[in-house]
Amino acid sequence: MHRNSRIFVAGHRGLVGSAILRRLAGEGYNDLVLRTRDQLDLTDQAAVRAFFDREGIEHVILAAAKVGGILANDRFGGDFIRDNLLIQTNVIDAAWRAGVKKLLFLGSSCLYPKHAEQPLREEALLTGALEPTNKPYAVAKIAGITMCQAYRRQYGFNAICAMPSNLYGPGDHFDPEGSHALPGLIRRFHDAKLAGAPSVTLWGTGTPRREFLYVDDMADACLHLMHHYDGEDIVNVGPGEDIAIADLAHMIRGVVGYEGRIEHDLTKPDGHPRKLMDVSRLFTTGWRPKVGLEEGVRRTYDWFLEHAAPAVAPAVPVQAAE
Repeated sequence: MHRNSRIFVAGHRGLVGSAILRRLAGEGYNDLVLRTRDQLDLTDQAAVRAFFDREGIEHVILAAAKVGGILANDRFGGDFIRDNLLIQTNVIDAAWRAGVKKLLFLGSSCLYPKHAEQPLREEALLTGALEPTNKPYAVAKIAGITMCQAYRRQYGFNAICAMPSNLYGPGDHFDPEGSHALPGLIRRFHDAKLAGAPSVTLWGTGTPRREFLYVDDMADACLHLMHHYDGEDIVNVGPGEDIAIADLAHMIRGVVGYEGRIEHDLTKPDGHPRKLMDVSRLFTTGWRPKVGLEEGVRRTYDWFLEHAAPAVAPAVPVQAAE
């Protein structure tokens, strides 16, 4: 992948895609092909095939996906499995048909079995039952990985798959209803601070442990893999360290400057008990993350204050979901 390669970043307005776009532009890649959802509906097979036939794409980073936290996955599971299956099937197949040189497909740590041995090794995929709260999303993304591997074996298509840990950073979604844990906590502690709420309630016990990767580090890893990896096996991407949700909440409360209590709603689900990935396969290629968790949270909160913070305090006390 050269500076003048024609590169399609699918999902360039999302959390990961926008970070990848920043990194590519910063590195001097000058032929980036970008389409908004209005310009190209990736769930439309005919439109996607026509796009690839017309544009002469050489490399694809497939960061487009329908994503969300526990609440969104529980409420909109049908949307999650349908949209992700359509997006990835259309893009992977059209890319192969059009002669794309290399494609990077992004999975997620939540695709691993709920009770897989920790830390999660790549070989653990499909060895046990999935976490029920995100099963539709996980099944769809596992199908995408399997498709990449099958196209490599049958057609020689150079498709590689990366499995990021929980991502966060500039461009994240801070919707109280549908966001992931870390940005959701930032929003809820911020709202509680503005409202003068005496407490913020977390879903579950707070004991589940999660691994968080700053999204610009993920973008760096994507470019690293495009340059240095061509294998069939999936590759975990993360810092190799995790933190309990309760400890994360205390860290975010400190960064935000909220002084109220943290309480727990034990009637709500915890989700995966732990998701820490074995990242030795990636680390042996020479890649390491650069941004620590607390520094990443501070950067993310600064971005939130500038771009996404509500102008006024919420009218009612807020709660925080895991």
